[in-house]
Amino acid sequence: MRPTLDFNALKVFITVVERESFVGASKILEMPTSNVSRCISQLEEKLDLQLIERSTRHMKLTQAGQLLYTRAKPLLEALEQTETELTLRQIQLKGPLRICIPNEIGPALLGSIIADFACQYPDLEISCITNLSGLESLRDDLDLAIIITRGQMDNSDYIARHLVTIPCTIVAAPSLIQRYGTPTHIQQFEELPCITTVSALKGAPWQFVNKKGEFETIKVKGHYRVNSGEMAGQAAVAGVGFAILSKQACHPYISDGRLIEIEFEQSAAPLQLFALYSNRRYLPAKTRAIIDFMQQKLSDSPS
Repeated sequence: MRPTLDFNALKVFITVVERESFVGASKILEMPTSNVSRCISQLEEKLDLQLIERSTRHMKLTQAGQLLYTRAKPLLEALEQTETELTLRQIQLKGPLRICIPNEIGPALLGSIIADFACQYPDLEISCITNLSGLESLRDDLDLAIIITRGQMDNSDYIARHLVTIPCTIVAAPSLIQRYGTPTHIQQFEELPCITTVSALKGAPWQFVNKKGEFETIKVKGHYRVNSGEMAGQAAVAGVGFAILSKQACHPYISDGRLIEIEFEQSAAPLQLFALYSNRRYLPAKTRAIIDFMQQKLSDSPS
């Protein structure tokens, strides 16, 4: 069996050769001279060759030692250069950064934030796509996926970092209230016309939080389905059905009377925005930087 060379031992050997002494090498390597000597002896034993002729006054490379030094030095230099490049790539904010954000709410919440980030770090090559695929998008060779969810988030193999909570409320047009009356408990939505989603939030967005902080899900009568908060809002204003919308999005409609806010003992579960990535330990600096940037900007924004 061929001997397996230890790169650390080779580094010690090369340092000894270049410093022309074990003492000199020990100072550079910051290790005891006895350890340097032992390392060379173990290397020679493994190769079954004498690499250095030692005496009390001087040391001299053998022919085998000269060959090993000549061949090993450029290899170690190449490895050290590669290590440096990999380390810099990990810590520097440059190179490609591929992210995915949810349709509609993503550009509204994050569009200017990502643009500001791009201006701050011009060496980054940012590619941003918008879709509702959530977890699936991380399997498409992306660095980061921003997802929106309501209620309990499913367990996954990915790391989820919370970005922002978006309060929600139940609303309806005055004409709808006139037709069906004001509901007094959430179970009534099983029979009332409601606006729900096709696939966003897994098609089951009607979740509430009780006083104990537990989630309650209602299977509403969803006769109108969309994957757009804007379309849901317009449909609610038109009187199509009851809707659960973010408070910020429907505030103008509530203020001018086009929508009426309905309160229950259980509050509408808020929307949650999460940043998802695959591994915390080796998270590149550029990915960590944009997550931190998003979180800071979103926390500074009014709810």
